[in-house]
Amino acid sequence: MIILGIDPGLAIVGWAVLEAVRGNTRPIAYGAITTPAHTDIEKRLVMIEEDLAEIIEKYKPEEVAIEELFFNTNSTTAIAVAEARGVILLTAHKAGVRIYEYTPLQVKSAVVGYGKAEKHQVIAMVTSILKLPKPPKPDDTADAVAIALCHAQSSGSAMGQYFNKRT
Repeated sequence: MIILGIDPGLAIVGWAVLEAVRGNTRPIAYGAITTPAHTDIEKRLVMIEEDLAEIIEKYKPEEVAIEELFFNTNSTTAIAVAEARGVILLTAHKAGVRIYEYTPLQVKSAVVGYGKAEKHQVIAMVTSILKLPKPPKPDDTADAVAIALCHAQSSGSAMGQYFNKRT
């Protein structure tokens, strides 16, 4: 199975493509979609849509794993990221790719084994599990790799299927 993991954002959208076959997971590609600051939000959203559509076309993922949003402070940032996340969901849906959502707690638990793990611990585990030569950069890309890895490890489990029911 080819999985596209996405860490949504407006300035930076982390993405990672992994192949998961019978419990073995290997990285195919990863990176970040970036949009320039001081650009109209609608133009930034179009950039995200166009770049993501190219990634989907190139790697042909069967499933997309995306992080659910969690904000506890800046509502202005939350709205902009939510708008970007909406574009991401729409782009994946229009491409016919199944979408699965994971909370930060689920991702950290799946990758590190502890839901309150620090970012550096997640990055270290992703690098180790996938035997990467160096940690993915920027952090948004590392998060996307972790999200894809979480999906690879939990999508077939009963718990993963329970939390990701699609109606």
